[in-house]
Amino acid sequence: MKTKKSRHGLLAGGNWIIDQVKLVDVYPQRESLANISSQSQGTGGAPYNVLVDLAKLGADFPLYAAGFVGKDALGSAIVEDCRKQKIDTKYLRPTDAADTSYTDVMTEVRNGHRTFFHYRGANAFWKGEELDFTKVKASIFHLGYLLLLDALDEADAKFGTKAARLLAAAQEAGIKTSVDVVSEDSDRFAKIVTPALRYVDYCILNEIEAGKTTGFKVRRPDGKLDTVALRHAAGALLQSGVREVVVIHFPEGGFARTRKGEDVWQPSLKLPEKFVAGTAGAGDAFCAGVLLGLHEGWDLARCLQTGACVAAASLSHPTCTGGMKSLSACLSLGKKHGYRAALEAQD
Repeated sequence: MKTKKSRHGLLAGGNWIIDQVKLVDVYPQRESLANISSQSQGTGGAPYNVLVDLAKLGADFPLYAAGFVGKDALGSAIVEDCRKQKIDTKYLRPTDAADTSYTDVMTEVRNGHRTFFHYRGANAFWKGEELDFTKVKASIFHLGYLLLLDALDEADAKFGTKAARLLAAAQEAGIKTSVDVVSEDSDRFAKIVTPALRYVDYCILNEIEAGKTTGFKVRRPDGKLDTVALRHAAGALLQSGVREVVVIHFPEGGFARTRKGEDVWQPSLKLPEKFVAGTAGAGDAFCAGVLLGLHEGWDLARCLQTGACVAAASLSHPTCTGGMKSLSACLSLGKKHGYRAALEAQD
């Protein structure tokens, strides 16, 4: 594999989405009414959320955006927002293929549960063809979300999927690769996610996605996390080809297993109920915290603790990145509120 010692920074590509977040009193049955108490517009999609989170955390390395937006007001707003956050947009291109992707996010006020109505838009056509990884300066390429990028989810005769081909090209150029997956109720995970894992260094996803990809039921019938099944799922993802580490996050915290067999658990913060304004973006925030640590060469325990604190900050706002703070402010949340009981003790 080719190497390039001068690489520095993070390139994130994939879904660029505007979230239209509406707070509702209840999620209604069909043909019934729900009251909207407030609405706000925010970031959506793995690259958008992760890059903005890293910018707000104060990451002192270059941030690069890649993907498609439409030639419309929402697309222009995304590009301008990135520029304000000092995110390089050279690989974020406007396209005539479709309008900018958006999601109507219905968030129930009393419990923070979310329901998504998504328009795929321009993201469905992005293949990453403009990325010449030999010229990309970043040291990490984060791609998300698999299962929500139509052109990249297509089959590829040699690599399994077009996404796998793109990730392989990044690795060949000496770039570490990272992926995230969307949570959907389908049987497509093994077909679309698994082929990409052979070309992934860091696999960061939630417990639902890990379970659906590997076939393990990581939650018991009573809803409690099955930590034994979770470890098996992480092991299965590594066996599918992930080169370095699998990180699985969930409301109770996070878990990492390395190729060398190291296991690290991290409980989430003990936040007061009134602190949580919405859970949209918490997974991407956790991912941003972990990627920050991986880029900086921190040990896994520090990476996961950072991820937990960054995710907690995200919970303070109904949009995905509106609650993000500086790294020191996020870490102070852990000191202020403390952490839940050790997860491994739940076996």
